[in-house]
Amino acid sequence: MSYTSRLPKLHVAVLMGGWANEREVSLSSGKGVIEALESLGHQVTAIDMDRQVAARIAEAAPDVVFNALHGVPGEDGTVQGMLDLMGVPYTHSGLATSVVAIDKELTKQALVPHGVPMPGGRIVKSAELYDADPIARPYVLKPVNEGSSVGVAIITDESNCGNPISRDAAGPWQQFESLLAEPYIRGRELTTAVIDTADGPRALGVTELIIDSGFYDFEHKYTDGKTTHVFPADVPDNIAALCRRYAERAHKKLGCRGVSRSDYRWDDERGEDGLFLLETNTQPGMTPLSLVPEQASYCDISYPELVELIIEDALRFFGKLPAPEAEVG
Repeated sequence: MSYTSRLPKLHVAVLMGGWANEREVSLSSGKGVIEALESLGHQVTAIDMDRQVAARIAEAAPDVVFNALHGVPGEDGTVQGMLDLMGVPYTHSGLATSVVAIDKELTKQALVPHGVPMPGGRIVKSAELYDADPIARPYVLKPVNEGSSVGVAIITDESNCGNPISRDAAGPWQQFESLLAEPYIRGRELTTAVIDTADGPRALGVTELIIDSGFYDFEHKYTDGKTTHVFPADVPDNIAALCRRYAERAHKKLGCRGVSRSDYRWDDERGEDGLFLLETNTQPGMTPLSLVPEQASYCDISYPELVELIIEDALRFFGKLPAPEAEVG
């Protein structure tokens, strides 16, 4: 589908890469964003984040930074605080939202009181796992503040990690001092993207993720052929409506900007009571396998248009949205 830019020509710095676990994913997102911006005639400066990133952004002096980073420190508030101090407009969510949304326990505290169902559970010191299970099996262990299902483990009676977990068994308990333990929710993986428009947040729809084996971990998210995306998901209308409602509510209550994506587990044997939001991603991927561009495309929003919508929202928030170029004729 063709798309004609609604924005005047801008200088956009695309911030990507960095040193997080999701570096390669971020580089792929950044590459797609750069190609889209250049196809629309914008000037682009690509910045692979390093410790001198502030000086490099200041030297480039862009109109806006497109934050294509994933993981820490790109979406935990660190980069957002730096850009706030520099007075540089940037895409996606701000400092406070980023701090809360990347922390799964803080997210629960922000959303559950507002009617968004999330799994229970508690934070546990990894060393405690060697003495006893923190909750009844089956359960899930995950880092408190990582994205893309990095370091997630499902502990069942059949797990080969021991009972209790052995110190020598490979798992996130060897990487992280503390972990979040949550009850395992059987069922289906669903996800809903939300984009900000001039009229407010808009949920795009619901995708079901059908994996070849195991669960929807980092490998399944970013390896072609590992996961089938079904959009629109073959779920009852009331479940699809709840996914959209919860995603928009999470976007608003967390204070997300630009775009977000809310991920769910749905126990289809329990109906509406079986739907649980797992997390809301404030900087979802923009790679060829990413879910937000896929949902947007189905809604007749092309990849370049999606990129510009995110930039337009950022400029609007920072009061920097320029007037459109006057038409000639």
